[in-house]
Amino acid sequence: QVQLVESGGGLVQAGGSLRLSCTASGRIFSINTMGWYCQAPGKQRELVATITSGGSTNYADSVKGRFTISRDSAKNTLYLQMNSLKPEDTAVYYCNAAVIGGTYWGPGTQVTVSS
Repeated sequence: QVQLVESGGGLVQAGGSLRLSCTASGRIFSINTMGWYCQAPGKQRELVATITSGGSTNYADSVKGRFTISRDSAKNTLYLQMNSLKPEDTAVYYCNAAVIGGTYWGPGTQVTVSS
């Protein structure tokens, strides 16, 4: 089992920045790829960014150049630096950890960007 807890969400004005954190516990040695996903009201959950255990990253086109995903293995923590935020970035952001045979999700953290 892997437990994930997100933090760092909140209310910010357009153009502002936030840094999300996701702390993992449990069978963390089994984690391969980690990622951030978001879900806006009335929409499906979608990919924001992922990072492999080797450090390779992948981003949704909508956040390229604005968001940066990183991973601190010593602290068992995943980060998402969000810059130049837009109102359309408003969503619940979820941390995800992929292991062999399964995937785990955090409870999510709300990000609201006002215009």
